[in-house]
Amino acid sequence: MTSLSAPGRSTITVSIKDQYNARTLPQVWDELRRKVGDAQVRLPPGAGPSIVLDSFGDVFGIYLALSGDGFSYAQLHETAKLLQRELLLVRDVASVTMSGVQRETIYLEIPRARLAALGVPESRIYAALAGKNLMRPSGAVEVGRERLRIIPQPSLESVEAIGNVVIEGVGSGRQLFVRDVATITRGYEDPPAPIVRFNGQPAIGIGISTVSGGNVVVMGDAVQKRIADIKARLPVGLELGTVYFQPDIVVRGIREFVTSLMQAVGIVVGCLLLAMGVRSGLLIGAGLFLTILATFMAMSGAGVALERISLGALVIALSMMVDNAIVVVEGILIGMERGGDAEHVAVDIVGKTTWPLLGGTAVAVLAFAAIGLSQDATGEYCFSLFLVILFSLGLSWILALTVTPLLGVMFLKVNPAAAAKDPYGGMLYRSYRSILAGCVRMRWATLGLMAVLLVLSIYAFRFVPQSFFPDSTTPQFTVDYWVRQGTDLRKTSADLQAIEQRVMKLEGVKGVTTTVGQGSIRFLLTYSPETPNTAYGQMIVTVDRFERMAELMPKIEADITANYPEALAIANPYVLGPGGGSDVEARLRGPDHRVLRQLSDQVKAVMRADPYARDVRDDWREPVMVVRPRMAQVAAAQAGVARSDIAQTLNRTFSGMPVGVFREGDELIPMVARAPSPERIDIDAIRDVQIWSPLAGGTIPLRQVVSDFRTEWEDGIVARRNRLPTITPQANAIGNVSQLFRRLRPKIEALPLPPGYTMEWGGEHESSSEAQAALAGKLPPTLILMVLIVILLFNSLRQPAIIFLTVPLGMIGITASLLATGQPFGFMAILGALSLVGMQIRNGIVLVEEIDSQIAGGKEGFQAILDGSVSRLRPVGITALTTVLGMIPLLPDVFFASMAVTIMGGLAFATLLTLLVVPVLYAVIFRIPSSSPRARATAEPVTEVQV
Repeated sequence: MTSLSAPGRSTITVSIKDQYNARTLPQVWDELRRKVGDAQVRLPPGAGPSIVLDSFGDVFGIYLALSGDGFSYAQLHETAKLLQRELLLVRDVASVTMSGVQRETIYLEIPRARLAALGVPESRIYAALAGKNLMRPSGAVEVGRERLRIIPQPSLESVEAIGNVVIEGVGSGRQLFVRDVATITRGYEDPPAPIVRFNGQPAIGIGISTVSGGNVVVMGDAVQKRIADIKARLPVGLELGTVYFQPDIVVRGIREFVTSLMQAVGIVVGCLLLAMGVRSGLLIGAGLFLTILATFMAMSGAGVALERISLGALVIALSMMVDNAIVVVEGILIGMERGGDAEHVAVDIVGKTTWPLLGGTAVAVLAFAAIGLSQDATGEYCFSLFLVILFSLGLSWILALTVTPLLGVMFLKVNPAAAAKDPYGGMLYRSYRSILAGCVRMRWATLGLMAVLLVLSIYAFRFVPQSFFPDSTTPQFTVDYWVRQGTDLRKTSADLQAIEQRVMKLEGVKGVTTTVGQGSIRFLLTYSPETPNTAYGQMIVTVDRFERMAELMPKIEADITANYPEALAIANPYVLGPGGGSDVEARLRGPDHRVLRQLSDQVKAVMRADPYARDVRDDWREPVMVVRPRMAQVAAAQAGVARSDIAQTLNRTFSGMPVGVFREGDELIPMVARAPSPERIDIDAIRDVQIWSPLAGGTIPLRQVVSDFRTEWEDGIVARRNRLPTITPQANAIGNVSQLFRRLRPKIEALPLPPGYTMEWGGEHESSSEAQAALAGKLPPTLILMVLIVILLFNSLRQPAIIFLTVPLGMIGITASLLATGQPFGFMAILGALSLVGMQIRNGIVLVEEIDSQIAGGKEGFQAILDGSVSRLRPVGITALTTVLGMIPLLPDVFFASMAVTIMGGLAFATLLTLLVVPVLYAVIFRIPSSSPRARATAEPVTEVQV
């Protein structure tokens, strides 16, 4: 639980435990509402009522901006309300919200000189206006057979009518009207509410969200059609611009990813055609297409949408989907080449491979179970990946044991000339047999070399860049703009108005949407809007293509820094996954605000000293000045003035005080009493503010009841975490975040903390650590299940030991590939490593099971190792080749690039481990002696194939 307290407002953010899902969460919110309601009686007078906003997580995937040159905010608001009413009727639209609305206000400006001259108490003016336009029951009367309602005419039908209201009880037989003491004007709330501009024009933002389970693409098309129908009813000159339109991004992303999927399928099928022949390749390819179609059907039934994660999972699973079919087709081919009947061979192969392939498939699925079952934001984000892997691999196993043998019997043919030859007598097989025999003979040297490479890879891994989730390629970025805390919103807006004009002139910039006073509506799942703050503004900059962002972002930052040296500008692209906030954050917690600020200054000094740290700041911002009038108790008592009277008078003079409402149609326009502009803007005139004295029977200067006016400093923002004051110094990285964190961490942790104060890390380190911790929490049970499955398959402990001993060696290929490409080891790379583990175990099962079969068939141990490994060279090699090449379409995708590199590099090396190290470990653990060189040279080729 965190809170952010500012003058007049405290925002408490409650983070619900990850164990609650969409089904159980509403009950949690209901209980929270009850507790908040019970706490209202304990709030101090004037505070509350508290409002629970449980729709904070709603995402408005369509963000539009309504603007028009020469149109007032009132006209924009009326049109925006029309659009809101119409769009709420569109299919799959859940809600329509507005931002940047400036509320109309009627001001009654009362000069203190006039008030003093007339001797009218302010309370009389307010009493005259109170309730003038409120609707009250007026009764009904029976007339003949009908009953007619009695509806008095509203007393205030126009703004001019406000001035004609009589002020009662002024005495001396005088009759005063409101217009005699006040100047009445109609305008907009002052200071303004958060402002929205679209390409430099005042605008109202319109956000549209999709219903739960709705199709955002269908909703987007329906919204566009409805807007096209409504445009004929809109005033000429109004423009409805697009800030963010998720349906278009989804369609474009799916189209690109389907292209990548088709490319990957083409690569996999092409590899199969080259490696296994046309008939075998087409047969396995047909099974692959059936598996993909069946997977789509399963996804539809389970409610898994087509999006980046689910489509990426299909590409990951492609090679594993053909693995089962390759083993079955390979066995049928070899059996037919040995002269066996196609039908009998197919039945025999299916019978022998059913359980090994099931075990391998289960292990491969379990490799992704940890992330799929992780109860955190990252697990929820990637849950569809686990489901797609489960569906695709499970269906591939079913089809490989049913459809593939059927098609094999129908279409596979054996060349009589090839049948007479040794299927494993080719150059590739003979070379591999020779190399493997040497490795088994020099088994300890082979294992020693692997151990050395593993140690080197673990050491080199510290040089691999670390990251959580990559940035998005959406051609749009944000520019956060901070000025000194306490700055008036209009000053912040004026700065940004000048900045956005310069930004719009830059080459490649298509549009700029500016929000002043708070963040934009939440139009993106990974976007967290900034809380209301008059010293803050944000620009959403849309460019013509993604590649320009790397040039424009630092250019805009430099321009703002040059023209506004006291401001802070931070340009950021969107992120593709959970996270948010600054790159490096250090949370300092303790009771005393002054000590926390001192500690924060020390931490920020360490951050600023690093040349690769930027945007150094803390979340409490700068202290702000406040004016504290000190009441003269005796003088105030003699004048009959209370503390509340002083507060009310100052509030009315400088900020304005609501005194009534004016009804116009369905709008309730507040009436606000305040002093004229010359009296409001001059702080030195505070002593001369007139306050009503009941005992004096007139107004007196405020200085008569206030002894002193002091200017002091206080915290404009106070953040708490779990009810303890918490200040967070933070910084962003120039370059790699993990390297900056490694440099800053020991220096910051070395700073002494007074008793009662603690420090903890936030930022990307916390997000990554929490995701990895949630993942690690699910790893032990999934690893135990993997081990149990392998043990059950072999009914032994030694074979599983052989397989699992090779798993850590995959680190060698992962480290080498990441260092060679410069890709970071982030969350998606972790997924790649998990999938690699599944592939290693799967291939190891197939190979060890074949060696066991050869030995069970009566072969000598060394010969069985060679023959079994050679017979599995093509299935294992083809699987690795299709996997590595099938990852190529994912390399340009920034989201999947690190995972693709991890799988490609790791699997390439893991294949060598399977084909060389697994047989060597088998020989070591089962103490199989090496044959003499003569025996190896004259070893008979494989005469029997058992799968």
